Amino acid sequence: MRTVQGAALDGLKARVRALAERTGLPVRSTRGEPRTHGGPTVPTRPTDRAVRTSRGGAPLADPGPAEPPPATETPARRASVSTPLRRQSAAPARTAALMAPTVSPTAATTVLGALGALLSGTGRPRTIRRRPDEVRASAAALRALRARHGDAPALVRTRSGKTLLVLLDPRDLRRFYTEPVTVLAADPPRKCRGLSTHEPDPDGEGTGCARGEQRAERRRMSADVLAPGQPVHPAAGPILTVVSEEARHLTAAGTLELARARHAASRAARRIVLGGPAAEDDEIPGMLTQQRAEDKRLRGGPRRAARSVHDKTRARILEYVRRAGEDTLAGRAARLADPAGTDGAVDPVDEARLWLLAMDAVPDTLLRTLLLLGAHPCEQDAAAAEAAAEVAAGPARGELPRLRACVRESLRLYPVVPDLIRITRAETEWRGVRHPAGTSVLLPAAFHQRDPERVPAAHVFVPGRWKNPGADQDIRMAPFSHGGGRCPGDQLALMITAAFCAEVLRGHRITGTRPVLDPVGPLPVTLDPHGVRLTLTRR
Repeated sequence: MRTVQGAALDGLKARVRALAERTGLPVRSTRGEPRTHGGPTVPTRPTDRAVRTSRGGAPLADPGPAEPPPATETPARRASVSTPLRRQSAAPARTAALMAPTVSPTAATTVLGALGALLSGTGRPRTIRRRPDEVRASAAALRALRARHGDAPALVRTRSGKTLLVLLDPRDLRRFYTEPVTVLAADPPRKCRGLSTHEPDPDGEGTGCARGEQRAERRRMSADVLAPGQPVHPAAGPILTVVSEEARHLTAAGTLELARARHAASRAARRIVLGGPAAEDDEIPGMLTQQRAEDKRLRGGPRRAARSVHDKTRARILEYVRRAGEDTLAGRAARLADPAGTDGAVDPVDEARLWLLAMDAVPDTLLRTLLLLGAHPCEQDAAAAEAAAEVAAGPARGELPRLRACVRESLRLYPVVPDLIRITRAETEWRGVRHPAGTSVLLPAAFHQRDPERVPAAHVFVPGRWKNPGADQDIRMAPFSHGGGRCPGDQLALMITAAFCAEVLRGHRITGTRPVLDPVGPLPVTLDPHGVRLTLTRR
């Protein structure tokens, strides 16, 4: 005898099957009923391959016809950089095919797997979790392109249909860095324009973009506040005191992980930028993270929500900027800002927000540097000796040349921004080929910094390379970029990160690391800071 509930359930099943027939979606069958599928019935083919079966014996979906291996290439389909590249499935089973040493136009698209890190690099220099096989495939694809087409820039098309001009020869890098903004300018996508820190936005949109008339004023403020080119910042005394006090969080336990490093670095960043009272305000990092997320959703999303988050963050930072002392970055910026707020003036509140975002790279770089030193005991002992001698350095306190070289080498191996992209504003010529305005030019910085064909000991931790005269001007190495787009806070970032390393090594020794690195063999292509764990023992 049917119940009311049973009748209602049968009616619901009938409506679901009717909806599946209209939409063509599969219907999950109940126990004891055959599996149904919306849409027309497709007869089976006798010549199909045998398919796997589930535990109950029911056949699974046909995986489709077998595809030829990507290494095969027929004469009728000759690979060329000018030929649009086919879309390729991202199934894990085909990862090995992407890493094949043979040259394939589809494999060339893997060079763009790091574009997500590029977009984040325009603002918050955070670490993007990329699988090691993806990075290896990108480097292999770039080397394959260079082997087939020479050193000339290669024009490739991504899976999304975007065409990019990829620079494969270090001789083209100098031009990339030195071209003026009117010829080659940064142009992040609209959804990331709110994250742009020091590059102009063509239409002035976004919460963090600099208008054209602000560039000169921003450079002047950066020169006065961040002191680019000076190894020791004018306010090094108060800054190093903050680092020394906050470094106690790093060595409070016998182990050091990313969460502890972020806590200490974030507190230090708020004190250095906004002042001591901001150290206890743990809501500011959350506000910045929320604003960054809203800025990414600007494309096709609600601008009202992003504006609300921006206003809330700005109001909180403004409270600290008004009370910031002269020894803080915000206080120095407020003293130099135009009180009348004329057109083209730089807002110190927005600058303070950008500096806080930029310092998000400190904990990741700090943890990687200490991990590399833990895997190289001789380098660790030399760095610890320098840290111990630095206490009595007096006016020279903060230089730490050996530890700075270790930080630079860590950034060479694992850069914050692995790829750089620019947009041509006018018709340009590269190696005799003219490209129209609007062409995207990609510089794979991580590839050039670890290119074994051009860089000695490319995959080995060698801090001594940065002690050579002119190493900072080596166009192949770009931890902080070159030319007009060079990070104005490079020396300040090196001083802070090296000081954190010195505080750890001065009283502790790194006796165990996870992951375990080979001190002689090639280092891994990626190093996720989330998986790093250091064991500290007192000296």
